[in-house]
Formats: sequence, structure tokens, C-alpha cells
Amino acid sequence: MELPLGQESVATTRKIIHVDMDAFYASVEQRDNPSYRGKPLVVGGSPNQRGVVAAASYEARKFGIHSAMPSITAFAKCPGLIFVRPRFDVYRDISTSIHAIFKRYSDLVEGVALDEAYLDVTENRQNIPYASTIARHIKTAIVQETQLTATAGVSINKFLAKMASGQNKPNGLTVILPEDAIAFVEQLAIEKFHGIGEVTAAKMHSLGIHTGADLKERSPLELTHHFGKAGNYYYKIARAEDDRPVEANRVRKSIGAETSFAQDLSDISQMLQQLEQIAQIVEQRLEQHETRGRTLTLKVKFSDYHQITRSKTMLAPISELSTIFEIAKALFESIDLENRSIRLLGISLSNLDNAKQTQVIQLPLFQNGNIIF
Repeated sequence: MELPLGQESVATTRKIIHVDMDAFYASVEQRDNPSYRGKPLVVGGSPNQRGVVAAASYEARKFGIHSAMPSITAFAKCPGLIFVRPRFDVYRDISTSIHAIFKRYSDLVEGVALDEAYLDVTENRQNIPYASTIARHIKTAIVQETQLTATAGVSINKFLAKMASGQNKPNGLTVILPEDAIAFVEQLAIEKFHGIGEVTAAKMHSLGIHTGADLKERSPLELTHHFGKAGNYYYKIARAEDDRPVEANRVRKSIGAETSFAQDLSDISQMLQQLEQIAQIVEQRLEQHETRGRTLTLKVKFSDYHQITRSKTMLAPISELSTIFEIAKALFESIDLENRSIRLLGISLSNLDNAKQTQVIQLPLFQNGNIIF
């Protein structure tokens, strides 16, 4: 396909694949224990210990169960639910094998999590002209070598590839061609956009923004007025634009989690309960990445959208739930909450003990003026 020179050509020269394993942790447990197959299952903490769901099988998702949900809530939705403790060492080993498959096709692989990655295959090791062909080869290899399935999305940038991979799960493959990109985004419901959560979607609905086409009508000034710095990102993705490169060997500078509340919290005990659940998610993510951190940062956003952070740096790195929650709770209690309600809480750890410098590699923007999928 010949593309005209200029800005539109720059925006449509890359070929990006997003690979997302299907219910990864839960699928591993069902693979390794035949008695779990076909049954609603979650990986995570026990409902008797105020645990949090790390992953849910597709059978469990039919009951409305999802990751980051309190385990007691998940159990209430499905009393026959099977709870399995995470085996992150197993998940990491499988993830390493899957990334080895990716590297057969490209050096530009950006792991987002153990079960998710972006690949830039504009230029690839096997000189395969179609990104969709590479995606099919990867999916087949994953099934053959791990007995697990993955869903892939293929498009011209990371945002569109991510959106494509969410269209046909599980075990699907969706391609968004350059000429279809804008139309795809315009018809997409706003709550389906990657990067727009439940609370933000509700605010957009209140502003009359229900689809990508609605979002595209809003100016950068209006969007930044309502959504801060994120407004610029929303303005671009409404036009199917995303110039973020696939970063090979990216090393995380921080690991954290945050929750926006559909209804603002005004009860201190509820706030602390939510804070403990967020701390559990942070602990799980630290374990996934086999790391610890020395600086803990608490993020609080009030009902008026005013946001504050509080941080504490320890002499030694931490990763245990009890310590994370104890420090976060102390920081939280130092904040004046009189007559104030909260719409978001977050905890992150930085100064990670595996931090190191990394190089960001980006392919040239042009490849003979052609792109094919």
C-alpha cells in the first residue's frame, strides 16, 4: 500500500502487535490441575483473610468477577468459586518462554506484564511482510509450547494494537488497517478506550461524550480543563494517534496500584480498607517482578480533584504487605481529612532494588514509504 508523504505517512508506518495471554494465571492453574478445568476459579488471596483477586478464569468472569476485586466480594458473587494462591515463579518461567517466542521475530519487545507485551515488527528477523502472519505464528507457537492461548491485536500504533487485542478474546486475532483506524475509534464506546477507567468514563458521559466520535469533537483546551494532562492523550487517541515507541528492555522505575471510586469515600474505615486492598495488589506486583522498593508514595485525590502525595524513604527495600500497608496507613493518617471526601487512592514503590539504566530503541519512521499487514 502506497502512503502519501507527510504527517499521515509518519503516523501509519509502524506495524505493532499486542499479545495478551488469555486469563493467564487462571489458565495456568487450570492447565496444571485438570480438576479446575471448566470451573470458576480465581488466583488470589482467601476471602477469609481480606484477600484480593489477582486473576479470574473465564468461567468466573461470567459472574462479574475481575482482577483487583476483594475476594470476599468475588465469593459472594459465586459461592462455588475456587481460590488458588498465586505461583508467580511458575508464571514467570512461562512468561520467559513466551518472550523467547517473541524474540524469534523482533528485538523490539516491550513487556507490559508477565502476560502482555507489545512487538514492533515493522522490520523483523524473518522478513515476513505481514504483521498479521507473524501474529498467527506467535499464537500457534504459544499453544504448541505452553498449551495456553493468547489473543493478538495488530495495527499501526500501540493504542490501536491494544484495542484490537481486546476485540475478540479469548484466542482471537484482530487487525485494524491504517485506512480503518479513524472509523474504528469513532464508533468505539468511550468506556472501551484503553486508559479511560470507569470513573473517567462516567465523567465523560456527564459531558456528553459517549463515543470516540464525541471525543474527537472536543478541543485540547476543553479536555485538559476537565481531565488535566490526560486530556492531551485523549485528544490524540480520538484521532487514532499514538507516537509512543515500543521500548525494548524497559526497566520499571516504580510499581504501584491505584483505585478510583465510583462514589467518593467519606468514611475513614472504608478508606483504610481500600488502602489495604491496594497494598495487597502492590505486593502481588512486586512479587511478579521479583523486586522491592525503598520509597513508598501515597497518592490521594479528593472529590474536588485536588491531589496530594506523601512519600517516605526507608533504609532498606520493602515488599511485604504488612510493611507496605503500615507505612501507607501512617502517611494517610498524617493528612487532614476534615470534611473532605476521597475519589482516588494509590500506593507506589520506587527506588527499586533492580533499577538500572536502559536504552530506548526506536525504528526509523519510514520503510520505503510502504506498510502492509
